[in-house]
Formats: sequence, structure tokens, C-alpha cells
Amino acid sequence: MTDITMPERNNEGFLEIAEQWNPKVAEVIADEDGINLSDNHWEIIRFLRDFYKQHEMSPPSNRLFVKSVKEAFGEEKGNSIYLMQLFPGTPAKTACRIAGLPRPTNCL
Repeated sequence: MTDITMPERNNEGFLEIAEQWNPKVAEVIADEDGINLSDNHWEIIRFLRDFYKQHEMSPPSNRLFVKSVKEAFGEEKGNSIYLMQLFPGTPAKTACRIAGLPRPTNCL
């Protein structure tokens, strides 16, 4: 991993300023979670960043996250099992943290 200056984050690891995100920051955050980012991860990260740009918010819940991914990519990728394999724990929360987006409002 290359040395980079990490933007300021809150106590849960979410960026304080979403605009300070870049792919290297994503790699560092993912590495902290033991995640090695693959093309499948980047596809979801790009989707989330586009969602945020369009709606000015992260998907507010894991359920809406799964539903939105299903609408964009179909049943194969838009299901909880697939997303949990990519982003363990609470997929919406983990994926949004790696994507440099605010914490989803309804995620525990």
C-alpha cells in the first residue's frame, strides 16, 4: 500500500468531507476491513458514488441499497448474499464507508 495522507474521518471511519475521497483512500479503508477490492467491488462503489451524486444522499438503508443494486444490475448482484460477500457486516454501511460517502441514515 502506498503512503497517502488520509482525509479526516469520524469515529466510525466515514470521511468527514466526501469530496476528499479518491480510489487510493478507498483501498486504505477497504484494507482496514480486510477487503481486497476487485472489479465487482469497484462496480458497486461507482454505483454508490453515482447514487450519491444523483440523490445527494447515501442509500438510507440496507434494504434500499439491495433494491437499488438489483434495479441497476439485476437479481444476480442485487441480493443480500452477493453484497454481504463483497462488503461483510452491513453491506450498505461498509460499502458507503469505502466509497467515501456519509453513513446511511438507517444502518445500525
